[in-house]
Amino acid sequence: MIRTVESEQHVSAPVLAAYSYCEAVTGQQARNFAYGIRLLPTSKRRAMSALYAFSRRVDDIGDGTLAPDVKAARLEETRALLARVRAGEVAEDDTDPVAVALGHTAEYFPVPLGGLDELIDGVLMDVRGETYETWDDLKVYCRCVAGAIGRLSLGVFGTEPGARGAERAPEYADTLGLALQLTNILRDVREDAEGGRTYLPADDLAKFGCSAGFDGPTPPQGSDFAGLVHFEVRRARALFAEGYRLLPMLDRRSGACVAAMAGIYRRLLDRIEREPEAVLRGRVSLPGREKAYVAVRGLSGLDARHVSRRTVRRRV
Repeated sequence: MIRTVESEQHVSAPVLAAYSYCEAVTGQQARNFAYGIRLLPTSKRRAMSALYAFSRRVDDIGDGTLAPDVKAARLEETRALLARVRAGEVAEDDTDPVAVALGHTAEYFPVPLGGLDELIDGVLMDVRGETYETWDDLKVYCRCVAGAIGRLSLGVFGTEPGARGAERAPEYADTLGLALQLTNILRDVREDAEGGRTYLPADDLAKFGCSAGFDGPTPPQGSDFAGLVHFEVRRARALFAEGYRLLPMLDRRSGACVAAMAGIYRRLLDRIEREPEAVLRGRVSLPGREKAYVAVRGLSGLDARHVSRRTVRRRV
């Protein structure tokens, strides 16, 4: 069983200011993520914002315009900062608010900070321009940049006392991260191509005649782009189905947060499935009212109860 600190801790003014900075970064840079963590109690919401702000810093280095060797050096500097956080060497009055907030989070929640090292490893793969021959190859990358975030988040959420199968909670959190990342890859296929990146496995691209890449608003001539998208959608749905087994293990508000974030991405997946070529014309997104519906559904516990009933049927 993974426990977290449920009672509200006394938080000093410098740490509160650091958390406020992280929450501002989250609200500005990650609308889907910010939408989900609104459903958490204050201490968990702050902790999730600290994790996001550090992750955002790592991602921004990888996505920036610096030369690859400079990016690699900056990422190693960030890893050194993480080592200071892990060692408890960041003071409350440190000038880096993200480090202050992350240090406080690590003090009060059992977050596996090694997951942020994995994130740095994944972004270094981007910096090196790595491509992926098979799904097994791509999974390594996805576990670094998304599965690790799922496991870090679980350190904040915790699991309910007596939750059946809770020993597998980190595995399910990791798998849910993979599902979200594969959805991101499908949504951003054109944007990534314009940035010189290809994430979908080369084997899959060849199978559907898409090896030429996606440098325009239409699929490669003679390709079965819809077939490729539907193939990857089925893979993502299987990952969601497995990862959703985490929900009944969480308390109501943590489960609502996960259900909201995952639910938004599942609906994005539905839209991509209905109109595959839309991802080549621009970013697919959901209107605010639909996100609100997903959040209400998460708070109601409908998704968690559905998963629980399905799991019980499998055991019978």
